[in-house]
Amino acid sequence: MLRFENVGLRYGMGVEIVRDLSFSIKPQSFQFLTGPSGAGKTTLLRLMLLSLKPTRGIVKIFGQDASTLDKDSITSLRRRIGVVFQDFRLLDHLTTYENVALPLRVMGRVEANYRAEVVELLRWVGLGERMNALPAVLSGGEKQRAAIARALIARPELLLADEPTGNVDPGLARRLLRLFVELHKSGTAVVIATHDLALMDQFGEARRLVVGDGRLQIFDGESP
Repeated sequence: MLRFENVGLRYGMGVEIVRDLSFSIKPQSFQFLTGPSGAGKTTLLRLMLLSLKPTRGIVKIFGQDASTLDKDSITSLRRRIGVVFQDFRLLDHLTTYENVALPLRVMGRVEANYRAEVVELLRWVGLGERMNALPAVLSGGEKQRAAIARALIARPELLLADEPTGNVDPGLARRLLRLFVELHKSGTAVVIATHDLALMDQFGEARRLVVGDGRLQIFDGESP
């Protein structure tokens, strides 16, 4: 599904931020991406999403060499990827319900066919009473949950989540992780960036991609 071959990234003439990255993400796999702050976790996620281009090496996604793709092809491939950003990226003029339903609207689905699905997911993440609220009146934790629901609603083939439980309490964090696991079991490959070791230990058999000093170490486990 996703393969990096000797990938490196630098800005201008500076030193490489990440270097010699070689790994693959298999379909229907589950892994944590971890490492200290500033180690390059977010940079690696952006390379996976093709929002950054490597300065060397090869990135292949869904079997295609990213360096050969034009803008329209990249946009098309991204529709197969769900993303949870640290800054949420909710659209301010849309309600919680409309933000979560947006990927389905972009896909051309008719609202009558997906409304119940969106409502059910919002209730599951604790936003059932906030469906008609605009982002401006949501708390940080509520925005985080809305962003997670939006990333999950279209059942993507690949999910990339950057610190998805950083603004919620431990109990809700465990609940959200279970939601990610269920998505994985339904066929989605999941990559969750986090520095929360206690949370990862609850899924001790999951694979860990550990970034440090711009390099990557892989500790393989079984699916959770």
